[in-house]
Amino acid sequence: MNVVGSRPDGWWRDRRAAMERLTSLLDAFATETGDPLTVVFDGGPFDLSPQSVEVAFATGRGPNAADHDIAARVEQDPDPGSITVVTSDRQLADRVRAAGAGVAGSAVFRRRLDELAT
Repeated sequence: MNVVGSRPDGWWRDRRAAMERLTSLLDAFATETGDPLTVVFDGGPFDLSPQSVEVAFATGRGPNAADHDIAARVEQDPDPGSITVVTSDRQLADRVRAAGAGVAGSAVFRRRLDELAT
């Protein structure tokens, strides 16, 4: 949701549509780059049907639910150094760095997605 929220385009009026748009951009990015991508959303699950992106929904509820799942995935991965987490949340960034992952800023990554889409 940090990537969705990096652009004040009214996404908060329809979070589901914003998630669908982001998933579509991520799918195109993954297809273009060949990079494996996983997106973890807050909220209740619904079908997004991407071709090249793993979509997960937070297993818990409340503030930072997706962040907790993202950090747990990094901490449990046998090669956390191969993971880059895209976030603008300082606590999540600190936690995944401590586990060995890299971090990329949400706004910078969103610009990359937008450039690919044009």
